[in-house]
Amino acid sequence: MLALANPHLWKRRSSHCKAHSRRGFSLLEILVVLVIIGILISYVGPKVLGRASQARQQKAFADFRTIETALKIYRLDNYRYPNSAQGLEALVRRPDSGGNNWKEGGYLDRLPKDPWGHPYNYQHPGQHGELDIFTLGADGIVGGDGENRDLGNWEAP
Repeated sequence: MLALANPHLWKRRSSHCKAHSRRGFSLLEILVVLVIIGILISYVGPKVLGRASQARQQKAFADFRTIETALKIYRLDNYRYPNSAQGLEALVRRPDSGGNNWKEGGYLDRLPKDPWGHPYNYQHPGQHGELDIFTLGADGIVGGDGENRDLGNWEAP
């Protein structure tokens, strides 16, 4: 009753409660939150990284289809595919030899890079089919597994 009768006491008690509630978190509370965050990251992290790898593979396969389509149009105009020496560059710039009916403007605006930033490789005739388009994976070296696995148009879904 005394606090209600005297407004100065009421304000003092109120400000004391606010100051007490602003003290912050204890070390134990912070550690508990950090442990919970660590558990969440250890559970979610591999799932997210697995999706990223899958997305890179899907991008490579989509690029294979785009390049194959451009190569087929090139073949319709020039009656043959570019050879391995001319490479995929023949889709963007007129090759020095051949390409007599090469379409002005090219068959692609630019050559895409693989999901790891490397240029795609091309062979005609290919070892797996009439033409091979492939990437050497994240490491850029023949062979490997996981992110370093080579991908080619012959295994596209």
